[in-house]
Amino acid sequence: MGNKEVKMICSYCGTGCGLIVEVNDNKIVKVRGDKEATVNKGQTCIKGAFAYNYVHSGDRLTSPLLRKNGKLEPVSWKEALSFIAEKLSTFKKEFGPESMSVFACARATNETNFVTQKFARAVLGTNNIDGCNRT
Repeated sequence: MGNKEVKMICSYCGTGCGLIVEVNDNKIVKVRGDKEATVNKGQTCIKGAFAYNYVHSGDRLTSPLLRKNGKLEPVSWKEALSFIAEKLSTFKKEFGPESMSVFACARATNETNFVTQKFARAVLGTNNIDGCNRT
């Protein structure tokens, strides 16, 4: 059986380049730019073309981890999110909202970054927002 081709949008940055991903046995084996994509017209950066091995890495996390008794242990999403909410509330109460900051990501969509800044301003109460898209 040959490779199956799947059209997709690159998730590495926010540009939105069109890619054609070749998949064999449910694994990515090759990526190339989609010539029909208006954003990149078949061109792609080195990351879009070659940075996909992480998808199949055995080192990827499969559940949230919390440190308990000095050791990282898998926990449920409910426990992890409750821990985060408690800590953020404590920091906000003890040190004030301007003691916190949020770091957004150029690899995320504009919509995700919009929600990130909205969370920082509306929930945390801080305008301290930065991102990696200027590098």
